[in-house]
Amino acid sequence: MKDKIIKKATEMFLKLGFKSVTMDDIACEMCISKKTIYKYFHNKEMLIEEGTEVVHQKIHSIIDDIVTKNYNAIQENFEIRRMFKEMFQSFDHSPAYQLKKHYPEIYAKMMANEIEDCNTVFSQNIIKGIEQGLYRKEVDIEAAVRFYYTLIFSINENTQLESEAIKLENLALEYHTRAIATPKGIIELEKQLSINI
Repeated sequence: MKDKIIKKATEMFLKLGFKSVTMDDIACEMCISKKTIYKYFHNKEMLIEEGTEVVHQKIHSIIDDIVTKNYNAIQENFEIRRMFKEMFQSFDHSPAYQLKKHYPEIYAKMMANEIEDCNTVFSQNIIKGIEQGLYRKEVDIEAAVRFYYTLIFSINENTQLESEAIKLENLALEYHTRAIATPKGIIELEKQLSINI
């Protein structure tokens, strides 16, 4: 039952907003009593926290699946972007923006986890790209990773509309790739941009 509550509540939070969805709304949607929800979660914040952790794990599981498909480094980044677009394009308002605005402590905790995971994914992508001759050998990997995730996270936490966030994230990916690509990498980037317009 706990997992079902997390799943339904998270769907509602993402679609309707973290602030606007109440425990009554969740109970009503699931045809259960509010008492049943409180048996597992003392308050709404606990439910949001567990829900964001489930979303975090789901995202990184999908990223891991994409990485195992062994795309070249540039295509891999575009596949990850496409996955984010498919997951979040049905939402009007950016979930990250809402979470930061209404539940800053939960947002801060989530971002600490994200930064750790993104450091690993982005670093591995750059190393792979260097080995494939798509990224320049002299790239400062740590700096490039920090620049990129700072751009992405800044877009997410400061952009209210999800459609606008998706557009800006795609531009950030292009910007990041152009900054570290070799001439061979630029050719691959142009190919991905033509496919992903």
